[in-house]
Amino acid sequence: MTEVWLHSNRRVLLLALVPAAMLGLVAIAAMNLGLGPVVGTAAWILLAVSVLLGVGLILQVFRPRVAYSRGKVLFYLKSGDPIAVPCEVVEAFFLGQGPANLPVQVVEKAETVNLIARLSQRAPEWEQQDVKAALGAWCDGYVTIRGTWCEPLNGEVIRGLNRRLAEVCRESQSEAKEDPQE
Repeated sequence: MTEVWLHSNRRVLLLALVPAAMLGLVAIAAMNLGLGPVVGTAAWILLAVSVLLGVGLILQVFRPRVAYSRGKVLFYLKSGDPIAVPCEVVEAFFLGQGPANLPVQVVEKAETVNLIARLSQRAPEWEQQDVKAALGAWCDGYVTIRGTWCEPLNGEVIRGLNRRLAEVCRESQSEAKEDPQE
């Protein structure tokens, strides 16, 4: 069972559903006007695009940014499967600040609060990973999750993440001691 530790920015994703829905409504209106086969075909294509965008956005609403499952901290910073890091490699979470990396810069050099995860230097295999630049960065043993694309970050969220990380690491260590076959 996957335990969600940090959600995506649901407000932004739900707001992005508005243009997708409007595109679908325009397509339906064009179909009902009966303006000929070319317009009808274009309307069906627009409706298909609208549905695909909507489904993709809804899936992203339920996709977390950080989760936990079976001794692994899961970082959802790319398409496909998350990057699963053993909990003992993740040392701590803390707040940082960096560029918002928005598709359209409304304010020049807009910045956002970011979540940083520090990984153990004793695990060099986790030093670098390829991630989607809009969602974050993974470099030199630090995982940066852009605050633009996750739930609002504050000291309470960070304390909760660190508390839960410590709990699951203790559980994982005690299970390893009880079952020496692993």
